[in-house]
Amino acid sequence: MNIPYEIASWTELNPTVYSIIKYIIWVIFIVFFIQFLRKLIRKKLPENATRYKAQKTVEMAGYFLIIILSISYFTGNIRDFTLAIGLISAGIAVTLQELILSIAGSIYILIVKLYSPGDRIEMNGIKGDVIDIDSMYTTMMEIGMWVHSDNYTGRIVKITNAYVFKGPIYNYTQDFPFLWDEINLPIRYGSDLELAKDLVMKVATDKLQQYTDTSTQVWKEVVQKYYVEDAQLAPTVAVLLTDNWINLNLRYIVDHKLRRRTKHQLNEAIYEAILNSKGKVNLASATIELINTKNKTI
Repeated sequence: MNIPYEIASWTELNPTVYSIIKYIIWVIFIVFFIQFLRKLIRKKLPENATRYKAQKTVEMAGYFLIIILSISYFTGNIRDFTLAIGLISAGIAVTLQELILSIAGSIYILIVKLYSPGDRIEMNGIKGDVIDIDSMYTTMMEIGMWVHSDNYTGRIVKITNAYVFKGPIYNYTQDFPFLWDEINLPIRYGSDLELAKDLVMKVATDKLQQYTDTSTQVWKEVVQKYYVEDAQLAPTVAVLLTDNWINLNLRYIVDHKLRRRTKHQLNEAIYEAILNSKGKVNLASATIELINTKNKTI
């Protein structure tokens, strides 16, 4: 196919502009082809995990192809474009700093495996379950805020990947998907303290044995991987004397996504055990004692 004389003459007079136009056309073609493949994958792969990984693979392959294409054009066909790229690069570094950091952050997340879809994390003061990671944003299903005990709020939050370089990332899932939690029980003075401790420990042992057994092996791997000392994984009870009551502090380990349910089950079972103690153990509550001027209690 012969190129018309007018177009051929224009391309000879403006080789840089012509090369840029061809480059843009190729980039647009690659982007549309990536979108086509993503739609095809969504239709052909019904399983969520496989579909998600396939889509991300196609997306990363497309970005890699665009990078190769850019290098080829800027160092090969566009020889006169080198000076312009050098002058523009400084401006790009300033104006697109957040964009560059976000792309670098996505690469860092992928290589270091800082977190993955399905992990529960806290980043930039926002806590939630990671549901997607792309080249710019980490998408989370938010938990907490006005909803207590790590329940979903229903809001989907997008956070730029640049934040991985700006502050701590709290990962509830990676390496050790368990948390330590506590319950404080106010026991009235005069109660059978040893019986109260036994009741609490019995309930905790029965309800939490599965978590204790599962977390023990996982914790051994954590100790081998990191510089961290061994920890007590079985439930423990500590006693604290206060002005109003004896405080029993139950510390235990639990699955990071079942904290609310487990605390509910423990409180319910402990309360029932105290009721069945036939008055030997009683829960305390805040009281006010009024004394008159004659030192007689009212």
